[in-house]
Amino acid sequence: MDLLDIGRVLLGVLLLVGGGELLVRGASSLARRAGLSSLVVGLTVVALATSAPELAVTLDAVFDGQPELAVGNVVGSNIANVLLILGISALIRPLTVKRQLVRLDVPAMVGLSAIALVLAIGGAISPVGGVVLVTLLVAHTVLTVLVSRREARREERLAKRLSGETNSGGEGGEATHGVLVSIVLVAVGVGLLVLGARVLVVGAVNIAESLGVSGLVIGLTVVAIGTSLPELATSIIAAARGEQDMAVGNIVGSCIFNIGIVLGLPAIIAPGGEGIAVPDAAIALDLPLMIASALALAPVVFTGYAVARWEGAVFLALYAAYLAFVVLNSTRHEALDGFTFVLAAFLLPLVAVTLVATTLYEVKRRRERRAAMTVHPANTSA
Repeated sequence: MDLLDIGRVLLGVLLLVGGGELLVRGASSLARRAGLSSLVVGLTVVALATSAPELAVTLDAVFDGQPELAVGNVVGSNIANVLLILGISALIRPLTVKRQLVRLDVPAMVGLSAIALVLAIGGAISPVGGVVLVTLLVAHTVLTVLVSRREARREERLAKRLSGETNSGGEGGEATHGVLVSIVLVAVGVGLLVLGARVLVVGAVNIAESLGVSGLVIGLTVVAIGTSLPELATSIIAAARGEQDMAVGNIVGSCIFNIGIVLGLPAIIAPGGEGIAVPDAAIALDLPLMIASALALAPVVFTGYAVARWEGAVFLALYAAYLAFVVLNSTRHEALDGFTFVLAAFLLPLVAVTLVATTLYEVKRRRERRAAMTVHPANTSA
C-alpha cells in the first residue's frame, strides 16, 4: 500500500466536498434568480453536472470496445444513486419531497428504466433506441420546468391570499449571488467533482490491487461507486444545508440522465452504427435490478411525501446485500448459494412486505384525514 495512493484518496474526498459545496451554492442561487425550485435545479442542472463522470466513463468504454463496462457503469450507478446515496442522505436528515417528484419524476425514472430494458432485449441498444432515450429525456426536462413554473405560480398566489405579503426572498433566507458568480460556482464545482472522483478512484483501485483484490471485483464496486461520488457529495451537502429538494432531485434526476444521455448518446454515436451491445447477463439480472431499485423508491416517497431515516437505513442494508452478492457472484464463492437463498427467501420478501404495509397504512391515513376534513371543513390548515 503506497502512501501516495492514501494521499490520493484523501485529496479526492476533499475535492468532492469542496466541489459539492460550490455546486450546491451556485445552483441554489441560480434557482432563486430564475424563479425555479431547488427540486427542478436538482433534477436538471445539478443532475446533468453530477452525471459527467458516468458519461465520460461510458464514452471511453464504447470507443474502447468495452460495452459491458458501458452498460454496467450506468446500471451500477443508478442502483448506487437510489440505495446508497439516498440512504446516506436520509440518515443525515429525513428528506421531504414535493408532489411533483411523486407524480412525475419518480414514474419517469421507473418508466425510462423499463424502456431501457425493452430496448436492450435484442442484445443491443441501437442508434434508434438511443434517439428514443434522448428524446424522452428532453421531453421530461421540458415538462419538469413547465410543471414547476405552474406550481410556483400557484403557491405564490396561495401565499399572497394567506399572508397578504409578497415573498421576494425565494426559497430559504440565504443570500443570492450574481448570475455570473453563480455560473462560475457551478462550473468550478463540477470540475472539482469530476477531478475528485477520478483522483479518489485511482487511489482506491491501486490500494485494492495491492491488497490482492481482483480487477473484476474492483470494477463492480470501486469504479461503480466512484462514478457516483459526485452525486453522493452533492446530495449529502444539500441535505446537510437543508436543501432536501435538491438532494432528492439530484438523485432522481441523475438516474434519468444516466439512462437518457449516458446510455442514449453513446448508442447513437457508437462506432460501426450498431449501438451498444448489452450482455445477456445484464438483460437477465442487472437491468431488472435497476428497475427494482427505482420501484423501491416509489412507495417510500409516496408515504408521507418523505424519506425517513429508517427507510434510508433499509436502502443502505439493501445496497450492502447487493454488493455482497456482486462480490460473491464474481468470485464464485462457495457461500454464494446460501447467501442467495437467504436473500431471496427472507430479506427481499421482508422488505417487500414492509413497503406494502407502509403504503397501505399511509393510504388509509390519508383517506381518514380527507374524511375528517369533509366533516370539519374548518380544519383545512392541517
